[in-house]
Amino acid sequence: MDQFREIFIYKRYFLDFYDQSESDVQSKIEWTLNLIQYTQRVPIKYLRYLEGTFGLYEIRVELKSNIYRIFCFFDNDKLVILCNGFQKKSQKTPKREIERALRIKREYQNERQ
Repeated sequence: MDQFREIFIYKRYFLDFYDQSESDVQSKIEWTLNLIQYTQRVPIKYLRYLEGTFGLYEIRVELKSNIYRIFCFFDNDKLVILCNGFQKKSQKTPKREIERALRIKREYQNERQ
C-alpha cells in the first residue's frame, strides 16, 4: 500500500487533545489520520483548507452527533504536521482555536530555521 503522506505530531499540542478523548473518538481519529496518509486524493469531508490562514488545514472527524477538528499544515508537501485539536460545539470554528494553531505553526517554522 502506497503512503502518500507522513503524519508528524509536533510537541504535545495534539496529544493533549487525543489523550483526553474517549477511546471511540481516538479510534475515529486514527482511522481518519490513516485515510490521510494512504489516500492520494483525500475527500474534503476529511481534510479541508481554511481560507485566509496561510496554509492551515482542518482534519474533520465526526462520530455520532459529535464533531472534532484537528488543525494541521504541510511541510514539504508530504509531511502533515498536527497542531491542536478540539471538539466543535458550534457552527463556526472558534477564532481562538485558529489563532492557537497559527501560533503553533509559527513556532514549528521558527524551530525549523
